[in-house]
Amino acid sequence: MGVVSHVNSSATDATKRRYNRISRIYDIIEKPIEVAFFRSWRKDLLRMVNGRVLEVGIGTGKNIPYYPEGASVLAVDISQKMMERAKKKATRATTKPTLALMDAENLALKDHSFDTIVATFVYCSVPDAVKGFQELKRVCKKDGMILLLEHVRSKQPLLGKLMDVLNPLTVRVAGFNINRETERNIERGGLKLILEKDLKGDVFKLLMARA
Repeated sequence: MGVVSHVNSSATDATKRRYNRISRIYDIIEKPIEVAFFRSWRKDLLRMVNGRVLEVGIGTGKNIPYYPEGASVLAVDISQKMMERAKKKATRATTKPTLALMDAENLALKDHSFDTIVATFVYCSVPDAVKGFQELKRVCKKDGMILLLEHVRSKQPLLGKLMDVLNPLTVRVAGFNINRETERNIERGGLKLILEKDLKGDVFKLLMARA
């Protein structure tokens, strides 16, 4: 397991600083919802990976324990401090990913080089999500699979409007958007959305796409 750096700071400095700042308390903040929902969703998602795997936005490494034994995983993130915590989790895991500092909007990776791409609750905080999805299309093999867990803007009128009102606050405080229409952004990025499954209401979703 190694750590290498390919970060385009011009587009991602604010995001990087924000996640470096909250890295020490990130797992604590998310623990209630992680235990209640996210953990089981991660387990189900990662059962579907195969071949060479790219995880975009590994964060503190919450997915690491659930990768199948023997999986070949490259995991990237913009935040050095978050990745330091992921590295600690990896030392205790059966599957130890290679870790790399990298910008989701500018992946320093070869075209069509991954069989499976995984991202869990990531594209709510990538500054230009469409550009991020264009990068996934570029690095995913033509017959590869992109597996996402995301929270999105609710289609329920009142809840959707409330999310719009609160979104500037969540961006300022925690660095993520709560009103993104990620399903549309996937398609705007040139990917083909093949599955959209509601996990909790119409906000938390499993999304599957192909290049």
